[in-house]
Amino acid sequence: MRQFWWVNHKQTFNQEIEHQYLWSPKTSANGARNRFYDNMRAANPGDLVLSYAHQLIRYLGRVADFAFTAPKPSEFGSTGSYWNNEGWLLPVFWTRLDPPIRPRDLLPLIGPLLPEKYSPLQPETGNGNQGVYLAAIPREIYDVVRAHTHVDDVRLETGGANRLSFGTVKDELDDRVEATLRADLTLDDTTRTATIQARRGQGTFRSNVEKIEKSCRLTGITNSALLIASHIMPWRSCETAAQRLDGANGLLLTPDADLLFDRGFISFEDSGDVRGSPRFAPDDLRRLGLGEHAWKQLGFSEAPMPWLAQGFSDGQRGYLSYHRKAVYIT
Repeated sequence: MRQFWWVNHKQTFNQEIEHQYLWSPKTSANGARNRFYDNMRAANPGDLVLSYAHQLIRYLGRVADFAFTAPKPSEFGSTGSYWNNEGWLLPVFWTRLDPPIRPRDLLPLIGPLLPEKYSPLQPETGNGNQGVYLAAIPREIYDVVRAHTHVDDVRLETGGANRLSFGTVKDELDDRVEATLRADLTLDDTTRTATIQARRGQGTFRSNVEKIEKSCRLTGITNSALLIASHIMPWRSCETAAQRLDGANGLLLTPDADLLFDRGFISFEDSGDVRGSPRFAPDDLRRLGLGEHAWKQLGFSEAPMPWLAQGFSDGQRGYLSYHRKAVYIT
């Protein structure tokens, strides 16, 4: 079911509209959970977002993909200097409204529809609530806004499909990290080369993974030509060269399993049991032949293939804990 959202993003409006995304830290500055940041992970592809900044709603966005872990965008500059560097990036395709909407002018219609808790606006004044980022709103508010403006529906529903795919955005983020590594004078040439090769599961990183892992954790395939050395903590999220090269931060997976794991549609328990995302179509999991532990939890009684869980090492468990919290889609 399509959800509707409202984002207050005065500070980062220009950057997020230009580059077609939303970005937030994962927690508040004191480390506490934040409902508006958690909402980044609750958004689904196809959801619609009203962009509010400088007293106006100027853009309507369509969520293009699930949010994923990503460093704070470099184009933010000094904006949000107190935010943590790692956060959630939500790809959103933005379409301009004509004319823009001033919510204060529609307050008699919008005010009674605002949620009592976590409202993006003050119902008495129409001003944005400070501290609110991405807030859920009822469809009725969206309908009021749409009734007073025009948007190119075809462009809204079909634009940005390739530009905002997970793979494309991930490659752009990884390119930025790689450029930083190439300019890092604290790394010797050998470490720099090995760290950059690790981005694609090659070189020293793959050798280190193969010292620990001998087959795909899902299929049992041992043919190295069919296996990808996949980072558990994403390469772009690692803080040091040591993490990017650590064999414990890797698994050998077939291409399908690698994509599912990298995207967060599956993860692993410390015991080795696979965890399937409830936001990935169960029938598609079954068609991919995932093991019984993954899709019995989703309601199926029989597995298409047996799968035997095997526990992980202490080093791997630390990285898997990160994957379940920051990559796996709940």
